[in-house]
Amino acid sequence: MMYVLFEGIDRAGKSTQIALLRKKFPEAIITKEPGGTKLGESLRKLILHSQSPSPYAELFMFLADRAEHIAKVIKPNRNKLIISDRGFISGIAYAAQKVDLPIDELRYLNDVAMQGVRPDKIIFLELSARELARRMGAFELDNIEARGVEYLLSVQEQMKNLVVSSTIAYRIIDASLPKERIAQMIEDFIKDGNGD
Repeated sequence: MMYVLFEGIDRAGKSTQIALLRKKFPEAIITKEPGGTKLGESLRKLILHSQSPSPYAELFMFLADRAEHIAKVIKPNRNKLIISDRGFISGIAYAAQKVDLPIDELRYLNDVAMQGVRPDKIIFLELSARELARRMGAFELDNIEARGVEYLLSVQEQMKNLVVSSTIAYRIIDASLPKERIAQMIEDFIKDGNGD
């Protein structure tokens, strides 16, 4: 039916919006990267909450999670609405900040992991520097968030470039808008929007 990818940096509000969507589309498959499979849950713990792996080890852990997620969650459910918290856009953008590989090579590695499967639509929640700093000050940070506001803003810019340059229908939404308004924009886009 439709595979929808939610993208945005930490604290952009993806989890909040996905929780609201769960009520609107109770039949949807709700999943996430990393962590949408048993293997993914283990990798997520290693990446986010243990001693930080080396940059290339982290890259390949994310790729392993992505490959498992595509095989075990996305492919078997292509006849349903699938809503995924993160995917290849995040994978490339975060990796680009840590490893010395060109974007084209990172795209290629992600293409291999994704086994020819692409989302039908991308929803990108974008935060201003001020709003990101405010939100980060209110919570305990995981290993990736602890890298700081400037790091996350750089990742966000890379994500946005990847979304805009993709051939996939997308919608960029100001994440500082009221959550109810964001939810309505997302629901409209999933139902009949063609993207920007």
